[in-house]
Amino acid sequence: MPQRAVTAETSLARPEWTRARRVVVKIGSALLADRETGTLKREWLASLVADVAELVRQGKQVVLVSSGSIALGRHKLGLPTGPLELEQSQAAAAVGQISLAHAYQELAATSGLTVAQILLTLGDTEQRQRYLNARHTIETLIELKAIPVVNENDTVATAEIKYGDNDRLSARVAGMVSADCLVLLSDVDGLYTAPPNEDARAQHIPLVTEITSEIEAMAGDAGTELSKGGMKTKIEAGRIALGAGTNMVIATGKVLHPLRAISEGGKVTWFLAKQDPLTAKKRWIAGQLEPRGTLYVDTGAEKALAGGKSLLAAGVTRVEGTFERGDAVIIRARDGRELGRGLSAYARGEAERILGRKSSEIADILGFEGGPELIHRNDMALHRK
Repeated sequence: MPQRAVTAETSLARPEWTRARRVVVKIGSALLADRETGTLKREWLASLVADVAELVRQGKQVVLVSSGSIALGRHKLGLPTGPLELEQSQAAAAVGQISLAHAYQELAATSGLTVAQILLTLGDTEQRQRYLNARHTIETLIELKAIPVVNENDTVATAEIKYGDNDRLSARVAGMVSADCLVLLSDVDGLYTAPPNEDARAQHIPLVTEITSEIEAMAGDAGTELSKGGMKTKIEAGRIALGAGTNMVIATGKVLHPLRAISEGGKVTWFLAKQDPLTAKKRWIAGQLEPRGTLYVDTGAEKALAGGKSLLAAGVTRVEGTFERGDAVIIRARDGRELGRGLSAYARGEAERILGRKSSEIADILGFEGGPELIHRNDMALHRK
């Protein structure tokens, strides 16, 4: 096996975990719902929530991506085991989502936490305006010290647009919120050279620094009928996460306090990104998005940008092009020099109405509170001088 892709080192509480400020945790259906009865594994969920509370006390920000609504709902509706028709899955999700949200709310309250439910579809992460809306909601909840609990919106998603598993959804969410670490809680304690339940000679891989064809070949298929994801989808999630600059860890969820186990150096597989989330995002903005417009800025704004500040409406003198909220735009100095590129927080018509105006005036001009920045510094890639 190439040394550049996998190494055999192990460590207690890796620095990627201890230094992580924002963590996304994915929880699968098989961990939440009892396979025989279809009921919630309440003791396990309580231990997970206690772990989240401890991470919050340590100063970390946590986002949960939770499956389980269909698994819980099908039991309440008396649906048979095995694959469900699309309409049956949607109906089961509608029933199960209520139970799941209530359980999170009740258990979080015992730890002094506030949780909020967010339902996403594929389009919410692929269409720029909906992507920004979802990201803004999650960011606002985090700022307000709430724990976002995200799930795929199975009640309305169709077979053609569904993620099909929450591994990839969690990776998309991790990229959306620039998470430092994505945790995939699984029914196994990491990646093996072969499915460990099929091959007794399978060896555990503690560290992956590059997802090669060799790594992909180690992935097995889906685990249980309650879980749509297997190791294959976890590797695909890893590719998404690492591309966004987010480290990922696959850890067992078949123990109480699974996040505490990671902190204590439990057996896991780490996938390490080669760049941090902010750097990855800025490279994406700078080189992969087609700009839809141009914002010209005055000398004061140019100096502020060079000092690491966001671009405020007060510093913009002219707007060109046709763009919507979330589209990429070019930032130019008065003399036409390209200073960089960024994601506009306002559509062209809105930007024109507020250019040159103070941040305190924006809400009165537009009729809604949209934020003071035309382009936030985290949504901007400036050229180096």
